[in-house]
Amino acid sequence: MTRPVISDDPLYRLLREGKIDEFNQRIAAGEQVDLTHCDFRHLNLQGLETTGLDLSGSYFRQADLRGVDFSRCLSLEGASIHAAKISGAYFPKKVNAQEILLSLEHGTRIRYQE
Repeated sequence: MTRPVISDDPLYRLLREGKIDEFNQRIAAGEQVDLTHCDFRHLNLQGLETTGLDLSGSYFRQADLRGVDFSRCLSLEGASIHAAKISGAYFPKKVNAQEILLSLEHGTRIRYQE
């Protein structure tokens, strides 16, 4: 299993610094970022625009994901949301409620249902 990484990517660094609006603007302008297997522990990601982002394998333990719409991200498969704040978050249709609950309560990796 791949361990969560703290990337040197400047766009990832914006998220770690809480600069969500600047991140969203730069992604909307066409910049690219690899967020697979990234460490988002304890970060406040409210307002993050996930359209087109691949968040597979990422680690969101105790992150603030309230209101984040993951339904248009490329992938959330293999991510963990253990003890995250997810009120109002919107997950992809391929992720059933049981998967979300298992990941939230036990830290299991999210699996997509076909």
